[in-house]
Amino acid sequence: MDRPDADLAAAFEATWPPARTVLCGGLEVGQGLGAGGRVSSARASGPWTPDDLAAAEAQHAAWGQPPLFRAWGDEGDLIAALTDRGYVADNPTLIMASPVAALTDRALPPVTAFAVWPPLAIQRQIWAAGNIGPARQAVMDLVPHPKAALLGRLRDRAAGAGFVAIHGPVAMVHAVEVLEGFRRQGLAGWMMRQAAFWAAEQGASRIGLAVSRANRGAAATYASLGFSPAGHYAYYLRPAG
Repeated sequence: MDRPDADLAAAFEATWPPARTVLCGGLEVGQGLGAGGRVSSARASGPWTPDDLAAAEAQHAAWGQPPLFRAWGDEGDLIAALTDRGYVADNPTLIMASPVAALTDRALPPVTAFAVWPPLAIQRQIWAAGNIGPARQAVMDLVPHPKAALLGRLRDRAAGAGFVAIHGPVAMVHAVEVLEGFRRQGLAGWMMRQAAFWAAEQGASRIGLAVSRANRGAAATYASLGFSPAGHYAYYLRPAG
């Protein structure tokens, strides 16, 4: 699949929003305030023209952001237009999804994972250790409820953090981070199951996430839990120099 279905796509956008958006014709430009490419990119929200691309570039410049666009795999016309303007693809990313019920088929081990809000100081420290600093953490505060911060524990230590929020029937998981020294020991899987149990309590029927294609280990972990590809996108930027 080149792009997620409407419910999954809407949840993907709503659960990790920019600080502000401006429409440039058929393109929606996000102001990220240093919180990463997802919230600092422009994407098609309707029919667009080449003039809209120039307007989006100007809006990026007005905010002091480098020009950055995001396109689903089926947006061939947009990709071609960006390529003609000197943009190149960067960080191709998969959207994966699963029925919530596929992750709630077994009980969590005691005191292994929790869902809380607001985040605890230790969760913020774990995120920061993985380059999910204050600017990215501030995105979580913008998301309306229902939402939760995931805490994972291993060997009596707080070792993992994540974020989950719901839009419509879909729960989306973001910002999953496990501390060095605790990785590849199954903790991320238990955190995803905790997210699913929490999502079920909120009435969600599906759970989704985004994972870089380059992160094959994480993608394999999610596939082993029952997630399957539901779409893909890439960023488009101008090479430095």
